[in-house]
Amino acid sequence: MRPSPSPDGLRRFATLWCRAVYPATATSMTRPQFEALLLDLAGRLSDALHAPRFDPAPGRAVGKALVAAHCTAPEALPGVLGVIDSYLLLYCADPDRLSPEEGRSRCARLQHAVSAGFAGALQERTRTEQEAVSRAALTAQAEIAKALHESETRFRAVFKDAPLGIGIADMDGTILDVNDALAEMFGGSEQDVRSRNVLSWTHPEDSPEVWRMQRELMRGEREHYQVEKPYHRTDGTVLWTNLTVSLLRDAEGRPRYMLAMLEDVSERRLLNLRLRYQATHDALTDLPNRSLFFERLEQTLAPGSGPARIGLCYLDLDGFKAVNDSLGHAVGDQLLIAVAERLQACVSGPGQMLARIGGDEFVALVIDPPSSQAVVEVAEHALEALATPVEVGGRELLVRASIGIVEGATRHLTSAEVLRSADITMYRAKAEGGNRYAVADPDSDARAISRHHLTHHLPAALKGAEFFIEYQPLVKMEDGSLEGAEALVRWSHPRHGVLGPDRFIPLAEHTGLIVPLGRWVLQEAVRQACQWQVRGIGGTRALKVNVNLSPRQLHHPELVEDTVAVLEEAGLPPSSLCLEVTETAMISADENELRPLRELAELGVGIALDDFGTGYSNLANLRRLPATTLKLDRSFTQGLQRDPADPVDLKIVEGIVSLAHTLQLSVTVEGVETSAQAEQLRELGCDSAQGWYYAKPGPPERLPEAV
Repeated sequence: MRPSPSPDGLRRFATLWCRAVYPATATSMTRPQFEALLLDLAGRLSDALHAPRFDPAPGRAVGKALVAAHCTAPEALPGVLGVIDSYLLLYCADPDRLSPEEGRSRCARLQHAVSAGFAGALQERTRTEQEAVSRAALTAQAEIAKALHESETRFRAVFKDAPLGIGIADMDGTILDVNDALAEMFGGSEQDVRSRNVLSWTHPEDSPEVWRMQRELMRGEREHYQVEKPYHRTDGTVLWTNLTVSLLRDAEGRPRYMLAMLEDVSERRLLNLRLRYQATHDALTDLPNRSLFFERLEQTLAPGSGPARIGLCYLDLDGFKAVNDSLGHAVGDQLLIAVAERLQACVSGPGQMLARIGGDEFVALVIDPPSSQAVVEVAEHALEALATPVEVGGRELLVRASIGIVEGATRHLTSAEVLRSADITMYRAKAEGGNRYAVADPDSDARAISRHHLTHHLPAALKGAEFFIEYQPLVKMEDGSLEGAEALVRWSHPRHGVLGPDRFIPLAEHTGLIVPLGRWVLQEAVRQACQWQVRGIGGTRALKVNVNLSPRQLHHPELVEDTVAVLEEAGLPPSSLCLEVTETAMISADENELRPLRELAELGVGIALDDFGTGYSNLANLRRLPATTLKLDRSFTQGLQRDPADPVDLKIVEGIVSLAHTLQLSVTVEGVETSAQAEQLRELGCDSAQGWYYAKPGPPERLPEAV
């Protein structure tokens, strides 16, 4: 069952394929029969194209099937590959399951596989023919004394008229005879070829195995061998052949002659090289693509590969998405081409390679750099090359980039580790403002990996109830009675233990998970406050619970609706809930963003301005905020822990408390740690406090014992 392409698409592809290939096919099948065969082969290619784990092997089977169907004329293979290249993705690809870039890559590799399967099947058939020729040649030579004329006629019919190049040499390698096809392959006369010795036909790209097998055959230790071998032609070009050499023995079994059969595969090899190039190079910039880069990196890092060290620069353009979104993908493509040209000029030295491995991601590989500074210089040159604006479509576009640099000994690195470290380092450069490079640091990598792990595990942690809440008491300074408690969320991580909010709240804020997490904290805290009231904790005065509100929650459109729903569901009066918003978030909010807080304040929910004094806000702004409580940051009260207290801190706190009371705001102090500090704050008029002097955060059942 093939869910991706439609049957009509497969049928249309098979029809076009048949139209292009059938005229070049020496088959006994009718056109409809041949088209039905191609329809089945098209289905195999389509299945391979959409396979979750791509494997080009079905392409080989298709190539073999075409040879089996006698589709072997010289023009048949280009026609087969031409139709696959032009129409396979058009009629047989599902864009919802296969990206265009992946589709082109898979299509190119399938073409390569079809070509390889076709060549392999053709070679096998040729081998069979060669063996027949060998037997005929041996028979002719053995029976020459009995029926010279008859055997000579039969041998010449096979030898001279064969489409393959055939040559006969004695056991010393001297060429005795060649047919016209072989002489034509080498571009010379029959006499020119006969004057050669097979041992002189060497080529720089010969495999060492070729001449080892040739010597074994000349010693009578081998009956035949088959290889792909290049030769120099008389005009200076290279002839690539499938070479089969067989040993001919006489009636007594003694080696007498060597029979060589050559098939010209030069065009097929060029086609395979072109397909290989297409599969390993980026179509837009013509740079090596991700596949070729990883292939080269794996080779470099393989044990015993040679280089002791490698360097890598991972480059990502800053703000490239904005170019695509505002000016269009055509302009974005032209910009990428220009960037590739500039980078190529910087990465062209020996042992250096530049590749495009993603949309706007480039990587420079430096093999065996003389020093770590040499890799840094590559990054510096790249940034310098991009400093000049790029002119695209009559516009000058400013190009910025962030680069992560990794350099180290190859024996300590794997390809996955290198890329991960470079990627992490690149994002560190981007986080520092971009348009710069950063050098990999193991400690920074470890922190980034930890953040990534925590971020990835956050949804499962919320679903798996790994979060819990501790409560820190809020104490009225007038009489030391319990006023309420602040809810502080914790994460009981299965690997890292209990994590404080500083480890995961920024991650939850960044991913947006802070909204469901914050709602869960609100629900749990409100439920706990109801239990305290039912149990009569706090006496006649109902305890209130303070819950922190993040900036993203502040901007959430359903903040008011969710808060009211939680209070009504638990049956807690709004006056028993206080939402704490940081000074920075509240001061930077405009009137539209403050409206939800005003609505909650009008319902009776307390609003606390948390960490006051850390945001450098204008005190006059307090008048426009819907706050009921000002929570003074611990940095203002640390000086009060000394004896005598810091007089400057005393004046600052006294002024803030006076101003807050003038604005009808109560003042809560954080971080109270000593009795002297608590007494000073009480004398200064602070309304409530929290800190380790009273109690550390703990489970809800310990709250009555805290004060």
